[in-house]
Amino acid sequence: MGKSKLTNLLAIARVNFLTLTLACLVLAATFSWITTKAFSWPLFIGVAIAAISAHISVNAFNEYFDFRSGLDFLTPKTPFSGGSGTLIKEPSAAKLAFALAVISLLVVIVLGAWIVSDNRLQLLWLGIPGIVLIYTYTHYINRLPFLCLIAPGIGFGLIMTMGAIWVFTGGLTISAWVISMAVMLLVNNLLLLNQFPDCEADAQVGRRHYPILIGREKSAWIFIAQWLAAYLLVVLATVFNWLPVFSLLVLLLLPLLLKLMVGVRQRANDIDRLVPLLGLNVALIHGFILLLAMGIGLAN
Repeated sequence: MGKSKLTNLLAIARVNFLTLTLACLVLAATFSWITTKAFSWPLFIGVAIAAISAHISVNAFNEYFDFRSGLDFLTPKTPFSGGSGTLIKEPSAAKLAFALAVISLLVVIVLGAWIVSDNRLQLLWLGIPGIVLIYTYTHYINRLPFLCLIAPGIGFGLIMTMGAIWVFTGGLTISAWVISMAVMLLVNNLLLLNQFPDCEADAQVGRRHYPILIGREKSAWIFIAQWLAAYLLVVLATVFNWLPVFSLLVLLLLPLLLKLMVGVRQRANDIDRLVPLLGLNVALIHGFILLLAMGIGLAN
């Protein structure tokens, strides 16, 4: 494989964004280890490859469909929104993007079949919707505001994180649901805020997410509500002993979260000043997930 093709593959896969998948896996594995005191490296590696492949497939389908729709030529590029720009620079790489998306999805299907074959057929309730979500997110779900809001969180929280816990522990508890719901709310917010700079361009190609439907200022309240709900879940979970008290390590991020929420409210329509907050949002989401994993791990 030539250096240019490899560079394009890495850009289309958006490898710098795959850290979110790794953070979710760390959280799921830590919780599972504390719960069962058992760990299988082959199973973990299989789940990790499937999860990373799923994320790559979504990214590659997104690149391909955004290029085909013309959206890539309209969106302002920021480090966290607007696509990688790879196919604009090299249109011939569109076939490469589609191939990467399909091959990555096939890897997910094969590994998923291997995982459920070991007496885990119940996981199909998560696996099949997950496969559908990978393909339909960019081309269809982005036209349905509520589904567009919750689909990313369902993918990373209720399918990836909860699915991994289910595989590793053999079942689900209230604690597992709390963890997965918190991740869901955070990842919803990751994509929600990243939609703010793209509103005008997205509207031109038929997308209908909340920043388009109700405006950025009202969408900022949804953003704030989801962050607060994620914190409320963790606090209540410690009160009811569903999570260890060390889970409250996530409270260390509150000063930065306050800065983020105030900033998003004030700069919702000032995209140039909003862009740095997209990075802060990404950092806080990763920090929350990893601090939650650390807090759960310290319970040992």
